[in-house]
Amino acid sequence: MTFEEYLTYFEAILTKSTDHPIYADSEYLSYTKLNWSRMNRWLKKFEANAHTQSIIHAIQRPQHWILITEPWCGDAAHSVPQIYNMVKDNPHIQLNLQLRDSPPLLIDDYLTNGGKSIPKLVIRNAANEDLAIWGPRPQKANVLFQSMKSEGKSFDEKKEALQRWYNEDKGLEIQNELAALLVTSN
Repeated sequence: MTFEEYLTYFEAILTKSTDHPIYADSEYLSYTKLNWSRMNRWLKKFEANAHTQSIIHAIQRPQHWILITEPWCGDAAHSVPQIYNMVKDNPHIQLNLQLRDSPPLLIDDYLTNGGKSIPKLVIRNAANEDLAIWGPRPQKANVLFQSMKSEGKSFDEKKEALQRWYNEDKGLEIQNELAALLVTSN
C-alpha cells in the first residue's frame, strides 16, 4: 500500500477498532493511539539533514522501497514517517508499506534473530533484487533495547526509554544508517 493508504488504514483502526480484531485488545489500541500522535508529529517536524538529502536525491535509478510495519509498533511510529519524509520527493523511489501480519507475509523472509521485528525496510532495484535491508530500529536504539532486555527491565521501562531515545535523537541515527546503506548499495 502507499503511504497515504497506510494513513487511511491507520485512521480506520482508530475510528472503528472493532473492524480490526487485534485492536479489540485495549492495550494494542492504546499503543496505536499513541503511535498515531507520534507519527503525525514526525510528519510535521522531521526534515532530513543536508547530507541525507543529497544521498537520497542522488538516486537516479528506480528503486522499490518496501517498509514492513504495523500501526501498533512503537518503533515504527518514529521510523516510518521519517523514512517517508526522506524519500517522498525522489520520483525514482517507490515507497510501499506492507503489514507484517497480513499476506503476503514478506516479513518471513526478513527475520531478525528469528523474530518478526518491525519496522523492516527492504530496498530493491528495478530487477527486484535486494540492495539493502534496514531495521527494526537504529543500532544505538537496539543496543539500548538489548541492554534493558538483558537487565530484565519491564516492557513499560523499555518502551519509555526507547521513546526518550527517539525524541532526543531526532532521527539522526536512522539518517546515518540509511545514508551508509545507500552509499554502499548504489
